[in-house]
Amino acid sequence: MSIKTRFHQLPSLIAAFAIVSIGSAHAAGSGDHHHGAGHGSMHGGEAAMAGPMSFGKPGKLADADRVIEIVMGDNYFEPETLSVSAGETIQFKISNRGTLVHEFNLGTPSYHEAHQGEMMMMQQHGVLMGDHINHEMMNMPMGNDGHVMSHDHPNSVLLEPGKSGDIVWTFTSGGDIEFACNVPGHYAAGMVGTVDVE
Repeated sequence: MSIKTRFHQLPSLIAAFAIVSIGSAHAAGSGDHHHGAGHGSMHGGEAAMAGPMSFGKPGKLADADRVIEIVMGDNYFEPETLSVSAGETIQFKISNRGTLVHEFNLGTPSYHEAHQGEMMMMQQHGVLMGDHINHEMMNMPMGNDGHVMSHDHPNSVLLEPGKSGDIVWTFTSGGDIEFACNVPGHYAAGMVGTVDVE
């Protein structure tokens, strides 16, 4: 067992315990499909975050210049850094090989910080259940304004263990860009990587 593997196990166990502890008060449903494309309307805050971003925009698969494969584990990404060119369209093929639900999300640090609040609400309402997503609960009203949070963003995919998904993204400029998992506890445990735009 490598040092890297041992390093990642402790945060994973802590995150799993936190998710199970909070989620155990809610009825659990088991989704059988990956959550690359969400269902229902987005929460107001999520809709705003899914809009145009300073560093890029959703791309078209037909325009993809290359494919980058991303593996998600508990709690890390492989690779941990990416290099792209301004104007390049990338098809990200993401697979979750961990034992927990994980997210691949492109954004700035401030974007991730805002999104973490939404993900915490999903956890508190029994949507994120440690090792699976309660898809039925995802379509229920949440929060003070009672909107549905479908987690349907062009820059993000939320995946159960063993599932995979795709994102096509065109990078228009550089900046402070990260790819991260915003499932509660995972970003803090180090599940974040950087994107260098040349």
